[in-house]
Amino acid sequence: MALPLAPAAAAPLCLRGVNLSGAEFGTVPGRYGFDYLYPSAPTISRFAGLGLTAMRLPIRWERLQPSLRQPLDPDELGRLEAAVSAATQAGMRTVIDLHNYAYYGKARIDTELVTPEAFADVWRRLARHFRGDASVVFGLMNEPHDIPAARWLTAANAAIAAIRETGATQLVLVPGSGWTGAHSWTADLPTGNNAAIMLGVADPGRNFAYEVHQYLDADYSGTRAECSRGADALEAVERLTGWLAQNGHRAFLGEIGVPGRRGCPERLAAVLAHVNANPKQWVGWTAWAAGDLWAPDYPLKLDPAGANAPVVAAVQAAARAKPVCEP
Repeated sequence: MALPLAPAAAAPLCLRGVNLSGAEFGTVPGRYGFDYLYPSAPTISRFAGLGLTAMRLPIRWERLQPSLRQPLDPDELGRLEAAVSAATQAGMRTVIDLHNYAYYGKARIDTELVTPEAFADVWRRLARHFRGDASVVFGLMNEPHDIPAARWLTAANAAIAAIRETGATQLVLVPGSGWTGAHSWTADLPTGNNAAIMLGVADPGRNFAYEVHQYLDADYSGTRAECSRGADALEAVERLTGWLAQNGHRAFLGEIGVPGRRGCPERLAAVLAHVNANPKQWVGWTAWAAGDLWAPDYPLKLDPAGANAPVVAAVQAAARAKPVCEP
């Protein structure tokens, strides 16, 4: 039976939150509690207490589904369920982020081993499990980077169709290829032009947003402990806002982060303020990154009591900025 279409202009969300990393860490399969770790209820509550309304939860496909096209691992699914439940109880939505860069192991999506149908299968199973949970958002894939955008689009559309076939109506987040940078969204990348190709996203439920990432360091990678491209990053996000308005679409800023160096919290705050001010084009943002397994000296670690406390304060202020954000 065909699903009824959602309204063309879906109800605006207000996702203002944090990436809680750890479940995507380590080599597969890894030892739970040592090599990788889901966020605990106290950790989630700690960030909810700052006024954040969303948790982006990176997970590994291979742990969740040890064999392609086969059932989800019950232990891993249980850990995921527990984290989602803790976030819901804390008043936060959860973005389930398949943090695999368009790979399963060493095989890329759209190869003989990892077909678009195999990608659709894992999302069909996840959507079937969470379709009754309105607090869940489906993040299709973290940062596809070396798959041609046209081929990525085919896989993304297959996954969206599988999600909707289950009856799930939640928001689906769709990245582009080429690392899905806001700054490069309209550029002619080696993988293709996301702005042109990703207009082909087909969602029977009419409830999707593009996911983009934007860092503020010299090459926009988030790997350097500086924010020298802060002004350029803001301009990039502003340009994307214009593209979204022109094309009648929405986006989600899934990763953005800075170190605690002088001037960086203010530059981060400027980008988040722009996103907050444009709710018709932006469903929200999640800052990078918190989590109990990060090394103490990780330059982008979000810890209210750590060296990056000024960054956390900027994130907290953006989360509580008017209009007040309801989860």
